[in-house]
Amino acid sequence: MSGDHAHAELESARIPDAVDIYDTTLRDGSQQEGLSLTVDDKLRVAEQLDHLGVQYIEGGWPGANPKDAEFFRRAAAGDLHLHRATLVAFGSTRKAGGRAETDPVLADMLAAQTSVVCLVAKSAEWHVTETLRTTLTEAVDMVADSVGFLVGQGKRVFLDAEHFFDGFGQNPGFSTDVLGAAADAGAEVLVLCDTNGGSLPFEVERVVGQVRDRFNTGIGVGGHFHNDSGCAVANSLAAVRMGATQVQGCVNGYGERTGNADLTSAIPDLTLKMGVRTIERERIRLLTPVAHHIAELVNVAPDAHQPFVGQSAFAHKAGLHTSAIARSRQAYEHVEPDSVGNGTRFVVSEMAGRSTIALKAEQVGLAMDDAAMAAVVERLKELEHRGYHFEVADGSLELLMRAATGWKQGFFSLESHRVITELREDGSFVTEATVKVIVGDDRVIATAEGNGPVNALDAALRQAVGPVYPQLAQVHLTDFKVRVLDTSRGTGAVTRVLIDSSDGDRTWTTIGVSENVIEASWSALEDSVVFGLLHLGADHQTSLR
Repeated sequence: MSGDHAHAELESARIPDAVDIYDTTLRDGSQQEGLSLTVDDKLRVAEQLDHLGVQYIEGGWPGANPKDAEFFRRAAAGDLHLHRATLVAFGSTRKAGGRAETDPVLADMLAAQTSVVCLVAKSAEWHVTETLRTTLTEAVDMVADSVGFLVGQGKRVFLDAEHFFDGFGQNPGFSTDVLGAAADAGAEVLVLCDTNGGSLPFEVERVVGQVRDRFNTGIGVGGHFHNDSGCAVANSLAAVRMGATQVQGCVNGYGERTGNADLTSAIPDLTLKMGVRTIERERIRLLTPVAHHIAELVNVAPDAHQPFVGQSAFAHKAGLHTSAIARSRQAYEHVEPDSVGNGTRFVVSEMAGRSTIALKAEQVGLAMDDAAMAAVVERLKELEHRGYHFEVADGSLELLMRAATGWKQGFFSLESHRVITELREDGSFVTEATVKVIVGDDRVIATAEGNGPVNALDAALRQAVGPVYPQLAQVHLTDFKVRVLDTSRGTGAVTRVLIDSSDGDRTWTTIGVSENVIEASWSALEDSVVFGLLHLGADHQTSLR
C-alpha cells in the first residue's frame, strides 16, 4: 500500500473514542434453533450481561408472547437488579393506517417500564410494498409518529432500521428518509441493520460513511449485523471505523440462522486492537467466564474454537510452537490470554517433545525430571498408536504425567466390576452394575441400577466410595462420547470413550480405549473420579492393599 493511499484511508476513517455495547441475546439470540429460555433463564442471563458491563440489554418484545411480558413485569417488580446496564424493550412502529396513541404494540412497550425502547421499522422499499402492503410515504409517517409519541412519553428511542443495507442499495432515498423521520422526531440512535446478513465490510464502510455524512449533528449511528456471510464481527468493526457509536450483537454470537455479531470477539477487537472504549477495561477479562456461564444457562455447549474465549483459542500443540511460546508468549498469541479471562493451554499428543511436556507440567504445577518426561513421551506415542487421543483428554493426561513421577492414586483400587443388562417381558431394559473396590482397609461391594452401563457403573462406584469421599458429590458427568476407531472390524472394533466432567468450577475430560466398550468406559470413568477427588483435596486412604 502506498503512503498516499494509506494516508487517504486514515483521513476517511472516523473511529470514535468509545462505543456502546448493546446485547440482544434475550431477543435476537434466543431465536437460535434449539435455544429456548425460561423467564428465570432470561433473568439470570441479564445478570451475567450486567456483570460483564454492557451498556444496554435488550430484554425482548413485551407484547409478543407471555414469556417476554412476564420478564418485563418481574424486572420492573425488582426481580432483576442491574448495576451497569440499561434494560431496553423492543417493538415495532404503529400499524399502517393506525394512530400511535392507540397502537397496542406501543402500549406494551410503555407498559414494560424501561427508560429506553428500540423501535424496528422497515427501511427497504420492497419490504414496505410487499410485506407491509402500504406506501413509502405511510411507512415514513409510521416511523415519525411512533418515535414522536414515545419521546413524548419520556422514552429514549433507538430506531432499528430493518433491512437497511439491502434497502439502501435498492432505493437509498427512501431508506435515508426513514432515518431522517426518526431523527427529526427525536430518536437518539439510528441502528443500521443487516437483517439478511449478506453485506461485506467494504460495503458497510461505504454505506455507514454516507449515513454518517448525512446525520452529523449529534445523532448516534449503530450497527446490527447478522453472520450469514461470516462477516458480522468484521462488519461491526467496519461500521465503527466509519463513525458508528453503538454495536449490537449477542454473547457467543447466538441468533437465528448463523447468528449475530459475536460480542465476545467484537469487544476485544474494538478495545484491545482498535483502542476504542467499550465495556470498562478491567471487565474485559470477564469475557471468558461470562461467555461460558451464559452457555451453561442457555444449555448450548461452548465452541472450543471460538476466538478469544474458546477453550482452544490459546491452545498450542505443535512442538515448534510450544518451544517458541516457552521463550515468548507473543510468538503465537495475538493478545495476552488473561486479558480476556482465558489462558494458554499446551495440548499433548504423539507429536509432543520434551519441551511440550515440560510446559504442560509447569502449567499443572508438577515437578518432572528428564527421565519422567522421556517416559511420558514414549508412553504417549504408544497409547496414541493404540487409539488414545490425549489432546482432548486433559484429565487423563495429567494422571499419566503424575504416574510417570511415581505417583499412585490411593483413593481406591478396583477388584472387579460386572454389568448386566436385562430385557424384561414388558420390553423395558434394566442395567445393573456391581463394583468391588478396596478403600483403605475395607473391601466394599456396591450394586446400582442405571439407564445404561456407564450410568450404572457410575452410580455403583459412587455408592461404594462416596461415604468415604463426600467431595465426590460435587463431581458430575456432563457428556459421554463413543467413537468406533476401526469400522472395518465391525463389532470387534476398537472403541474410544471420552467423558466430560465438572465440579462446578473446573471441567476436565478423561479417556478410555478398548475393544470392549464397557472396559473403555470404566477406564474413562475411573480417571474422571480420581481427577475430581485429587483436585477437590480428598485425602488418600494410604493403607490400600
